[in-house]
Amino acid sequence: MKYKQYIKLLGPITKKVKPKGKVISRKVFKNYIQEKIEYFVEKNEKIKAFLLIPKNLEKKAPLIICHHQHASKYIRAKSEMVGLVGDKNLAYAKELVEKGFVTFAPDAIGFEERNKSKKNWWGSEYFELATRLIKGKTLLAKNLSDLSISLDYLQTRKEINKYKIGFIGHSFGGRMAVLFPAYDKRVKASVSNCYCRNFKDSLNFNSKTRIPMELVVPNILKFGDFKDIVKLVHPCHLYISAAKKDKWSQDAKKIYNYVKPTFKIATLKLKIWPVKHEFSKKMRYEAYKFLEKNLYK
Repeated sequence: MKYKQYIKLLGPITKKVKPKGKVISRKVFKNYIQEKIEYFVEKNEKIKAFLLIPKNLEKKAPLIICHHQHASKYIRAKSEMVGLVGDKNLAYAKELVEKGFVTFAPDAIGFEERNKSKKNWWGSEYFELATRLIKGKTLLAKNLSDLSISLDYLQTRKEINKYKIGFIGHSFGGRMAVLFPAYDKRVKASVSNCYCRNFKDSLNFNSKTRIPMELVVPNILKFGDFKDIVKLVHPCHLYISAAKKDKWSQDAKKIYNYVKPTFKIATLKLKIWPVKHEFSKKMRYEAYKFLEKNLYK
């Protein structure tokens, strides 16, 4: 699969708009400042996200885009990553800002403040998928476009080194940590935790995995599989953090072996942890080291 084919498969891409970002609230913590920001992702659609900035920042810092998990937690997304609710092991936006990065935590469409039902219900995401598919569009194109426009705004911020962009995510965030750097070449280093699964390996009903909603892209298997999208991440540095007892990680080794020859100038790292579907403290520490090494050099 070539880059142009990947883009074509996504369907009509959302027309770029000027984000016109603004800060709508500001809260000071011990080591960082938490801003809630608001900006446009489409002409008539404005969204909210969190931006965390280290206190006493003396020079522009690298930015890490932090993407939330899925786990059918439709009312919990960006707020979990900044440590306001939920699993503290998934508060990586908070942990990374305490390491000196500027961090960005948005909601994917269908989650938290972008959940039209306001309920913890899968129908919220299905609505976003189905109403696009019948018009020849894809949910993945929407997710990627929203992130790209977010980055347009973030690169205007005086606190951020616009040439040092990273990405990190667990589960749903783990696949977006592949899909977004393959789409937007401004990302220089990415960590994908607990998602490494080819589409073909989920086609059997008894495989214990399914095709995630945002990966429902018509005709994609004619041109390639998830492993072929991983190839498109290059020249972004990529760390695949997988779990031995995790059904969503079970293709990690074969995808790594398939993709490795493509990574000629960028780092491709694989580590398989003896755990289940999680992002433990040790796993996060390894991920943060990877981002520091590749964004501060």
